[in-house]
Amino acid sequence: MVKQTTIGQEISLTGVGLHTGQNVTMTFKPAPVNNGITFVRVDLEGQPIIEADANYVVNTQRGTNLEKLGVMIQTPEHVLAAVVGCDVDNIIIELDASELPIMDGSSKYFVEAIEKVGVVEQDAPRKVYIVKDVISYTDEASGSEITVIPSDHYCVTTMVDFGTKVLGTQNATMKSISEFKTEIADCRTFSFLHELEALLNNGLIKGGDLNNAIVYVDKEISPETMENLKKAFNKEEISVKPNGVLDNLTLHYPNEAARHKLLDVIGDLSLIGTRIQGKVIANKPGHFVNTQFAKKIAKIIKIEERNQVPSYDLNKEPLMDIHGIMGLLPHRPPFLLVDKILELSESHVVGLKNVTMNEPFFVGHFPGAPVMPGVLQIEAMAQTGGILILSTVPDPENYLTYFMKIDNVKFKNKVLPGDTLIFKCDLISPIRRGVCHMQAYAYANGKLVSEAELMAQIVKVKND
Repeated sequence: MVKQTTIGQEISLTGVGLHTGQNVTMTFKPAPVNNGITFVRVDLEGQPIIEADANYVVNTQRGTNLEKLGVMIQTPEHVLAAVVGCDVDNIIIELDASELPIMDGSSKYFVEAIEKVGVVEQDAPRKVYIVKDVISYTDEASGSEITVIPSDHYCVTTMVDFGTKVLGTQNATMKSISEFKTEIADCRTFSFLHELEALLNNGLIKGGDLNNAIVYVDKEISPETMENLKKAFNKEEISVKPNGVLDNLTLHYPNEAARHKLLDVIGDLSLIGTRIQGKVIANKPGHFVNTQFAKKIAKIIKIEERNQVPSYDLNKEPLMDIHGIMGLLPHRPPFLLVDKILELSESHVVGLKNVTMNEPFFVGHFPGAPVMPGVLQIEAMAQTGGILILSTVPDPENYLTYFMKIDNVKFKNKVLPGDTLIFKCDLISPIRRGVCHMQAYAYANGKLVSEAELMAQIVKVKND
């Protein structure tokens, strides 16, 4: 079992945003298990949090841009690639501006910062999505295509062809994530001269200079363009090298462009929110096709998780029977809605309820066609979760459990007399100060019947 990781301590970097030209200080901070990658805008009121989630992608012109509730995170892909490349699962990234620093246009400085503070193991298993079937996404407009196929580890191949003589066709392969630091991290972003002119004319790349982007000259440079470039880059002289690259930069690899596209793929696919085990093959990748593919995989993972009913041996002696449950929970029949506890750990609990025709709620809830009320399914989930939180205190009989919040409730299938309900509750974040935040699912007849995100708190009873 591979465990989750975070960084050893916080570390800060300062730089400038490529497109905004704004100075920015970025701080990497350790994060708890199951946090994933989150951005925090410390320059804004309330310090809003934006998760690295493909569903927040709003724009992919010249970079991947995230937005949540009006709060922007611009061009995070190089930092995201560094986090994945350093094998980090959980990290908090604080920013005092919207755009991350471009540095030299690669992931090199971010990798160095993470390596400086080190990566530490955490006490929770890493979640990995194992690719079992071929999954593809094609952008008909550009001809870009990205595919993932089954593999025993995560690897990436990129193929680029921009139809220009100066760059030609290039390929790059990362056989294992362990190669990222030495083979991919220092590969810098690039642009073609015709794109550069358009970007300058539109007021973009305000933070660009000849040290953080490779410029491929794919057309004749007019005297007017040359003057504009000198002014934009604050250089007295600019020339073109024999290999077609604007001067002041030496390529690290002949196929640095393809390697940088591979870097972008790794960063953008981190927005899936789950590590993937599979071989990614990207033909003419770009931020649009990368992030659309990330959204597609994230959706597939979510559907599979919902439809994947846990398997338990119901004939096996339970971890806790009804007497043990009543020793923890203050509830009593007819409002005690959990019969057995099958599993219990520091981060999850699995409970069971046999739904019989004798349930008192069936008397008035559609007597001719009895259906278990959805609110009672949620209550049963909460009682199962209550076992988890009460098991953390030495005197559970002196505590009561109260709901604080119920979110994202969905009812999928009916629960009828004779059904056996299985409740599975997983912690979303560690229990702190008696507050339990969990994702709960209810299954019956091999199907997901309901789900909810629950938050509850235990409060000690004052005995007079």
